[in-house]
Amino acid sequence: MSERRPDRAHVSSLLGDPTDQIGSVNDPRVHEEHGQRWNEKWVYPPGHGEEGERVVLWNRYDFLGVFVTLPDGSVHSEPLPE
Repeated sequence: MSERRPDRAHVSSLLGDPTDQIGSVNDPRVHEEHGQRWNEKWVYPPGHGEEGERVVLWNRYDFLGVFVTLPDGSVHSEPLPE
């Protein structure tokens, strides 16, 4: 049985509202970043004690993942909080 991907409301309830949004669910332009093709990106600045900016990528309604960009330019994926 495959695991169901989180929807927008669930991700928002876990991470809160983003401080910035690039694109939208209806934006036909597709970008590529962190090995993913996306049309909407939610941006979260570093929280207290965190170093990197967190982004959530979407392709239409499909959740693609959470990624953290560190000051040295490295990027890693991050699981959603429980």
